[in-house]
Amino acid sequence: MTKKPKSKKKRRSFPSKTDILEFIKSSERKVGKREIARAFNIKGKDRTDLKKLLREMRDEDLISGSRKKLRRPGELPPVAVIEITRMDDEGEFIAHPAVWDEDEDGPKPSILVMQSNKTPLQGGTAGIGDRLLARLEKFDPASAHDYPYLARPMRRLERPQVSLLGIFRSIAGEGGVIDPIDRKQLREWHVSKEDAGKAGDGDLVRYEIMSKRRSGVSTARILDVLGNPDDQKQISLIAIHAHGIPNVFPASVMSAVEELEEPDYGEREDLRDTPLITIDPSDARDHDDAVWAEADLSAENKGGWNVIVAIADVAHYVRPGSAIDNHAQLRGNSTYFPDRVVPMLPERISNDLCSLRENEVRPCLAVRMVFDRSGRKKSARFIRGVMRSHARLSYQGAQAAIDGKTDARTKPLLETVLKPLWSAYQSLHEARAKREPLDLDLPERKIIIGEDGKVAEIQVPERLDAHRLVEEFMIQANVAAAEVLEGKTAQFIYRVHDAPSQEKLMSLRNFLRTLDVKFPSSGLLKPSHFNRIMAQTAGTETADLVSEVVLRSQSQAEYSAEKAGHFGLNLARYAHFTSPIRRYADLVVHRALIGALGFGRDGIEPDRGDGLGEIASAISKTERRSMAAERETNDRLIAAHLSEHLGAKFPARISGVTRSGLFVRLTDSGADGFVPISKIGDEFYHFHEDRMMIIGEQSRTGYRLGDDVEVKLVEAVASAGALRFDMLSPGQKVSGPVKKPTRDKRDRGGMRKKPSHRGRRRRR
Repeated sequence: MTKKPKSKKKRRSFPSKTDILEFIKSSERKVGKREIARAFNIKGKDRTDLKKLLREMRDEDLISGSRKKLRRPGELPPVAVIEITRMDDEGEFIAHPAVWDEDEDGPKPSILVMQSNKTPLQGGTAGIGDRLLARLEKFDPASAHDYPYLARPMRRLERPQVSLLGIFRSIAGEGGVIDPIDRKQLREWHVSKEDAGKAGDGDLVRYEIMSKRRSGVSTARILDVLGNPDDQKQISLIAIHAHGIPNVFPASVMSAVEELEEPDYGEREDLRDTPLITIDPSDARDHDDAVWAEADLSAENKGGWNVIVAIADVAHYVRPGSAIDNHAQLRGNSTYFPDRVVPMLPERISNDLCSLRENEVRPCLAVRMVFDRSGRKKSARFIRGVMRSHARLSYQGAQAAIDGKTDARTKPLLETVLKPLWSAYQSLHEARAKREPLDLDLPERKIIIGEDGKVAEIQVPERLDAHRLVEEFMIQANVAAAEVLEGKTAQFIYRVHDAPSQEKLMSLRNFLRTLDVKFPSSGLLKPSHFNRIMAQTAGTETADLVSEVVLRSQSQAEYSAEKAGHFGLNLARYAHFTSPIRRYADLVVHRALIGALGFGRDGIEPDRGDGLGEIASAISKTERRSMAAERETNDRLIAAHLSEHLGAKFPARISGVTRSGLFVRLTDSGADGFVPISKIGDEFYHFHEDRMMIIGEQSRTGYRLGDDVEVKLVEAVASAGALRFDMLSPGQKVSGPVKKPTRDKRDRGGMRKKPSHRGRRRRR
């Protein structure tokens, strides 16, 4: 019987270049040399021919990528990591591929990110700067879509850390190194010449860490060059890029701004003859609030006051759903740096159309409030009006006039405008004292930039009654907005502030116990309890220390669509109404008032609260983002300023105590720095969390939060805003029994003097 020959697998003909391109295009998975060989049944010696063919296709720019992952130049794979970079006119997120070689593949393609209920991207889920793993679909070039690709998000990836921004330092012929801007990551990352790209010496770059090579050393690859912030003039750019703060307005927004027109004033209440004035910092560029007061002459309110707080009517110009509105919501708020402002709204709105300039007619949303002689609010009525600021005053100028030092600008206003304002404020101040909000009137330092772009000086502006007057008038207007909207059962955004957590209160009680200061352990906690503690220690050597610890025990205020009260101000309801130029929350409140009070078609209907919770969450995050960016920029500017004073001695105060060392704040500049525990004394130190101090094992001397000390500056890293000091002052003798911490010496409860150089560097 004749054996049946074995069937041979039919061999596909050797593919042409067109066949390979079609296969790459149609494949839903990654395509490399192995996948092509398997698809066309290429074996043995034919693999050499395939390799040669693929090399030719690369040389002809028909394909690109590695041998394990090939694609057509300029095309994206079916699944890729993308990064959201902006929002278009329709409020849609636009992304670009996270990894892209422009030299090889040309400009980065834009990708429209599809949003759905299953993959929500607004609010707290994702935003500009986030990376997504997404399925990509290519639009038909003949379609009406503006973007070549559509992305269907699969999941959100972790946002790149701040440590992935750094300063590139080139090394001739060898690439260079990157100094991270994150002060917690003070180490260098080596970059090969090939991975440095077009980065120049001193450039701010975004980079990624490469996997360890055979040598066991991790290296970095530069992804983007973001400019050169080497001089102090550009140092705020580091924070802007690190935190993903949008700082360029899209062309669509700028085009929409140019088309804005003033409202029809005929339908508004006329306040032009009311002598409203603005009181702002002397260097303010925009003026969004004005105030006025007069004695109430009605018989039933003897000694009472009429007060008007007028706010620029931003809602007229920034309509819901417009390109301007979408971008304003994305920014959430303005961000203020010593050398620049990243505004929420374009300059034509914030510095022109909605700036309450002296003697210029402007639309406004105002509230007229009536107070009795003790400062209790009797009524409030909101007005959509038209006004004219009768004078632009600085805090210092207004205060000087009240103190008897008038000038040509303030003298005509003293009797008719300024004195009524101050008298009304005295009544409101009396009511505030009875309400007993948290009294933490802490000084704020201001960095002054000179003409050369460098730090000229660091000031502590004097806190004046003029500041407190404007602040109290704004608080009352904010409360009135919340009360009126609640009365109309309207949906809006509250400003809320929770009471301190139980964990923080326990830590505070334990600390106060070491000072023999009692703090309630039960019952309803009020701000007045904290005020009494600070009053009890006022004038003592521990006064500043107690104020610092009380401040640290407080929660952080935020925005919410739900009523929760404001603990710090001791108010049951509170909203932000007075700064719609620089805070999106205020703009939402303006729209809610316009809708609830029937002031026009550009408001929010009272029963429409769709998405307010998501907006509140998003703008709370943008606020925290701005605060972090502002703080970090101040740190970097001061570090750059002090880098010229290495070896200098400074008076300071201990602002933080940890197991690894002490944080100190310089008395004059307010600069924050670190003293490693290895630079303190000559003995072993234990960390006592209940006392907020470290104590030497033999000497029983220690350093406590709030202690005044002298330190010497030994290192300043401007790009990270990091300062390192040596301790010069001896420790203070500890009174009373010292309970030894339960932690063993080998754990983090203490640290031996003079650890290895390698360990010391990692702790900075």
